[in-house]
Amino acid sequence: MSVVDKSQKKSGGLGETISVVVQALLLALVIRTFLFQPFSIPSGSMRPTLLEGDYLFVTKWAYGYSRYSFPFSPPLFSGRIWAAPPERGDVVVFKFPPDPSLDYIKRVIGLPGDRVQMRDGQLYLNGQPVPRERIGQIDDPDITEMARPVDVYRETLPNGVSYETLDISSNSIGDNTREFVVPEGHYFMMGDNRDNSTDSRFSVGYVPDDHLVGRANIIFFSIAGGASPLEIWRWPGEMRPSRIFNWVD
Repeated sequence: MSVVDKSQKKSGGLGETISVVVQALLLALVIRTFLFQPFSIPSGSMRPTLLEGDYLFVTKWAYGYSRYSFPFSPPLFSGRIWAAPPERGDVVVFKFPPDPSLDYIKRVIGLPGDRVQMRDGQLYLNGQPVPRERIGQIDDPDITEMARPVDVYRETLPNGVSYETLDISSNSIGDNTREFVVPEGHYFMMGDNRDNSTDSRFSVGYVPDDHLVGRANIIFFSIAGGASPLEIWRWPGEMRPSRIFNWVD
């Protein structure tokens, strides 16, 4: 009958635990780097499509990989590998061109070579108005951030992608712009909350191809009132169950 030293059993158990933890951390790093990255919505620029307090998964492989696909953005290579261009209407997480340490999320409106302009709140692409239909009003401050009803429009891009936009003001600074010509290798991004979005009309400018991080796909959690998901005691009053597991359109 063999006798096993208790200290050896304890040492072996601790070593196995450390090994499991290390493997789990490495697996999580691989998933976050190459497959899915969790992202929380920091502002109201994409309302009503995305709300502050939405937590979603971003598909990292959708457009291939650049230096900005990796933690700390190491300059391992230039451009993108396994590159695939975004489609018009995609909701994309990207690095803010003036400061790549910041993540932004907007909708792709203009592709390379496109001419983009706003005229009296109407979006024009290559000289043609993008169909825009008023579908009603939203009177819910959690969605609009306004203590009054807000007009909602459905916009449909030339490729058939359709989504809702808010019109908070009929004469905002972004309702009339110059004509932007999107350079090669760049994209023109806009928020769905057209009167409250810092996007390519303003300081964001044209977004270089290698600044794209990934495509927003699915909301996996949503909580209102500026609450943290860790504040479980606030879930009954603040969680938005109807938004959980919604696809991002």
